[in-house]
Amino acid sequence: MAKMRTVDAAVAILEKEGAIEAFGLPGAAINPFYSAMRKHGGIRHTLARHVEGASHMADGYSRAKDGNIGICIGTSGPAGTDMITGLYASWADSIPMLCITGQAPVAKLHKEDFQAVDIESIAKPVTKMAMTILEPGQVPGAFQKAFQLMRSGRPGPVLLDLPFDVQMAEIEFDIDTYEPLPVEKPKASRKQLEKALDMLTAAERPLIVAGGGIINAGASAQLVELAEILNVPVIPTLMGWGTIPDDHKLMAGMVGLQTSHRYGNETLLASDFVIGIGNRWANRHTGGLDTYTAGRKFVHIDIEPTQIGRVFSPDFGIASDAGAALDGLLEIARERKAAAGLPDYTAWVADCLKRKGSLQRKTHFENVPIKPQRVYEEMNKSFGKDTTYVTTIGLSQIAGAQLLHVFGPRKWINAGQAGPLGWTAPAALGVVRGKPGETVVALSGDYDFQFMIEELAVGAQFNLPYIHVVVNNSYLGLIRQSQRGFEMEQNVSLAFENINSPETNGYGVDHVKVTEGLGCKALRVENPSDLPAAFDKAKALMEEFKVPVVVEVILEKVTNISMGVEINGVNEFEELAERGEDAPTAIIALLD
Repeated sequence: MAKMRTVDAAVAILEKEGAIEAFGLPGAAINPFYSAMRKHGGIRHTLARHVEGASHMADGYSRAKDGNIGICIGTSGPAGTDMITGLYASWADSIPMLCITGQAPVAKLHKEDFQAVDIESIAKPVTKMAMTILEPGQVPGAFQKAFQLMRSGRPGPVLLDLPFDVQMAEIEFDIDTYEPLPVEKPKASRKQLEKALDMLTAAERPLIVAGGGIINAGASAQLVELAEILNVPVIPTLMGWGTIPDDHKLMAGMVGLQTSHRYGNETLLASDFVIGIGNRWANRHTGGLDTYTAGRKFVHIDIEPTQIGRVFSPDFGIASDAGAALDGLLEIARERKAAAGLPDYTAWVADCLKRKGSLQRKTHFENVPIKPQRVYEEMNKSFGKDTTYVTTIGLSQIAGAQLLHVFGPRKWINAGQAGPLGWTAPAALGVVRGKPGETVVALSGDYDFQFMIEELAVGAQFNLPYIHVVVNNSYLGLIRQSQRGFEMEQNVSLAFENINSPETNGYGVDHVKVTEGLGCKALRVENPSDLPAAFDKAKALMEEFKVPVVVEVILEKVTNISMGVEINGVNEFEELAERGEDAPTAIIALLD
């Protein structure tokens, strides 16, 4: 066998495991690892401006395409602690990501050495494994185990911490004989799936709730085929949005307190049976459980056995990978269809389509300053079905999920459970790395955009073009709206008179100047009629300069977006659509 440094072995393993896209910042304690990447030459590295930004880039890259695992690399001490928010975001949404940190030499770990922190203990709650590798000979096995864990069961992130002397040590290692460990995923039995299908076909108004586990499993095509064979409507969760295209007749809308459609909530309330596949029953989807569960039976299929019954006890639960379950359900459904053994749900589907064509929100407002609903209407017109949207949290994300359209898996990329402000821009850069040549459009409010705005320079430096729509109301809009219940408006305004940019008219930060200072292009829009031209110009600038292009839209300062505390009690603060011209980009034209 060849004798080599542990870091050279680790980098060779990364390539053999198919993880060749890294994001990070070098530092003294991780320089040996960087020297190994330089020597190897097969790992592309994108230099971030902040280690948290690097972790979100790696996360975005992992979400962009089936099988991707992004790598985040940083030095010892604060680099690891900066990664924690990124680890939390990927862990919360079941996203595989590998974080690698440098560390003080083993003999110095308990001597309060410079930038020596117990990152293993800090990271354990938000990883599938966090390990400070104390013995050089353990390095290959630790990396091998990391990849197995990231891919097995419910996917998630891993952190490996490498003391400096462990990185420099030499070991015997033969990459030609290295093999990835087998991936372990539970698989439903035929008997379990037959019972689930029996329960579905015994119902009069069944629904399929499609979660992000289906996207993780690369099984969206199977989900659509199963829905078509059964002729059963599908409710995607926020993380499962795109499993079935929005314009499919069986896409019945999203359900929830915030990121939902009016017709989706009404369809769920009209159902008598729900089979959830690869979903978590998140509280923003269900609202009050008494309302959500009343009058209907539930089957829950999830890859993580302890997820079943965590939120409420289903009538029947199955621990299974979503892809394996869908393959099995398809086999049984095809057999029963061939034997004419499936119910006719034509009338139920027609009812769902009627709701989809009538229960709509108005988007066509002419107001100046601009109402946010109009922005999403124009985005629907300007960006095609191939567009991948990237966003995280806030009124911008909530309204976007209510009004934008998604036409395939991994075309809505959202840090759903953690929702960290600042995630959007760096994650979008990771998505661009994962989807070269494809159209990527990010969506942020002004506060999310400001959190990690420095990462735009990464897009300029490495020519990572995408369009970033920033809806600016100079407010922490979601927090301002939530404070209404406390009859206050406290510490939520970002507005001020900018002495260097009077043209911002009291909206504070000049995002155009900041963006341009970071090497990117930017446009500001103040009239809704100018939005189509602005989006066209943004596309042209992106194509010409190969950098991020920001389209800042000046919104009315106070906007309340539809939401509530129960799915049968969502508050509609704006006019509802009454005619087709009120919602011209609705999937189904409003039935006048």
